[in-house]
Amino acid sequence: MKRQSKPKVAFFDFTDCEGCQLQFANMGTALLELTELIEIVNFREIMSEAGEDYDIAIVEGSITTDNDIARIKAIREKAKILVALGACAATGGINGIKNRSSLDLAKQRVYGDKAGQINTIKVMPLDAVVKVDYYILNCPAYIPEIIAVLKAMLLGKPYPLPNYPVCAECKMNENVCRYEKDQECMGPVTRGGCNSWCINKGNRCYGCRGLVDNPAVDAAKDILQKYGLKTEDILNSFTLYNDSQGAKYDQEFK
Repeated sequence: MKRQSKPKVAFFDFTDCEGCQLQFANMGTALLELTELIEIVNFREIMSEAGEDYDIAIVEGSITTDNDIARIKAIREKAKILVALGACAATGGINGIKNRSSLDLAKQRVYGDKAGQINTIKVMPLDAVVKVDYYILNCPAYIPEIIAVLKAMLLGKPYPLPNYPVCAECKMNENVCRYEKDQECMGPVTRGGCNSWCINKGNRCYGCRGLVDNPAVDAAKDILQKYGLKTEDILNSFTLYNDSQGAKYDQEFK
């Protein structure tokens, strides 16, 4: 019998730091095992070749220019499967901070008297422009989730995003709540699935995975009640990762 060819995978990046792609390089032996199942044809982080014949596009970064819109549409048209890699691609990420100001003001602050020469638009995640088939969240991407999503993809199965807060994972990992340490934490409203990675390392949650659906309902209510917190207060305190979706959540809490 003729052996089925491996699916061809290409990596692309838009506005980002490329840290999520670097996580693939950090996978070590798991990456070598992955290459037994796929053929990587374009991955600037680890290879010089740049093939344009691919089945799967793994895309890091947010959309910030008109040129980005045209480019991601061209990638989507060619790819059978498109994966959003990391916070910038999935939710707009840190780049979304730009959306807090008018576009003219943002350009003036960054580029000064060259602002009029800059082609930039409001920050958008990939799915604001094209259909996304799979999401790998986090900043940077969490390697166990990378592996889980790729397994589901290669098996042709969906990978439903968790819809519980990071607090649930903190409790399973027996972490001391950051609020007990007088630290603000976005865990009560942030989508789980990272195994409370940051809190395990002694940090707090900054909300890089985006918000749970209907966070006022699904957030860890006992945490909110114990510390006299309101969901709106947490959302207003943390704008590092979620400003590209700010209008949506502002509307939900009015």
